[in-house]
Amino acid sequence: MVSARDWVGARTTVTTVFIVAILSAVTGILNISSPVAGGVFSSVIPEVIRITAGFTGTLTGFLLLASVYGLRRRLRPAWYSTVILLPVSAAQGLIQSPARAIPLIGFSIISLVLCLLNYRAFDRDLDWNVTQLSALLAIAGAQTYATAGAYALREQFNGVDSLFDAFYFALVTGSTVGYGDITPRTAVAKLFGMSALLVTVASFAVALGVLLTPAIEARLTKALGRMTESQLEILDNHILVLGHGELTEPILEELEDRADVLIITPNAERAQRLSDRGYDVFTADPSDEESLKRARVEVARSAIVATNNDAEDALAILTARQLNPDIHIVAAATQRENEPKLRRAGADTVISPAALGGHFLAESAIGGGGLETVEERLLEEQPDEMVEDADTNAADTDANSDD
Repeated sequence: MVSARDWVGARTTVTTVFIVAILSAVTGILNISSPVAGGVFSSVIPEVIRITAGFTGTLTGFLLLASVYGLRRRLRPAWYSTVILLPVSAAQGLIQSPARAIPLIGFSIISLVLCLLNYRAFDRDLDWNVTQLSALLAIAGAQTYATAGAYALREQFNGVDSLFDAFYFALVTGSTVGYGDITPRTAVAKLFGMSALLVTVASFAVALGVLLTPAIEARLTKALGRMTESQLEILDNHILVLGHGELTEPILEELEDRADVLIITPNAERAQRLSDRGYDVFTADPSDEESLKRARVEVARSAIVATNNDAEDALAILTARQLNPDIHIVAAATQRENEPKLRRAGADTVISPAALGGHFLAESAIGGGGLETVEERLLEEQPDEMVEDADTNAADTDANSDD
């Protein structure tokens, strides 16, 4: 059953911001290729601003895509940038052409509301490592060097008349585009151009390596049947399956396409097989505190513990209950005498499949009728319907006891 939290949670926020980013980029491209005269403020806004809003809409879209990456990691700076860019995106739509930008404006407003509602969900600080800081400083330093040098030697260049021209020269030089519209006229300018080329290209190469390394690591992690940190950080209102065994398989089949499920198992080979089948798997010890924290147990909807080892299940239950006192924990007891122990460990509901199956078989053997019908009804009934029936029966029992 989909709850209201699923519709307005952090995952939905990231999705809608991603849609805004795509719409902004597409709308900007359309306005560049086929400009539309008019707009709500066309009578008071100069034409140059309307034209600028047209092509900068694409830039806003790409900036929002970068913010989406940060939102997936629940970064607070990404939340701030998104809150700033969404009104800009909506304003660009109003300035350009409201008729063409209606979806952009609408999704921008919806995304902004969702961002404000989920402020607490994006609470991670931006933690730059030494490599990332070095890459940023290298790019900034190289661009500063090329811009300042070109401006200082502007009389020895063709086409450099302002600081903006100098920055343009630094950018096209570092990206190795080299349109040829700015050229050195003296030996000194040529020597400077060569040095600027080496410095800026090297800085871009360093930055490219820093950006590609996490992507390569993510691919390798997926190939090994594990989830990446960014995938773990976006989990919200999910169901944790702590451990994997024979009892877990039918549970996964029942939950498939009904909820977001994360399986935690220490067995790397089993994790690989489950990942190949399309399940989200985290290779870790389900009774380890750090592992459950990384699996975001604090915002999980519920936890299921159903392996063939009641002792290990009890440890997983204790850890999950300690980290999230409000989480609903369901456990399967391999041995019926362990049911009270699992409840004392912190499980809200404990079921013994072996005892239940044995009861059904025994009743059937001594002539109990209708058991197959009961089994078929239980298997065909949706989980939410079963919960409603249980609540109704509990209410009837309380009413009868009062009478």
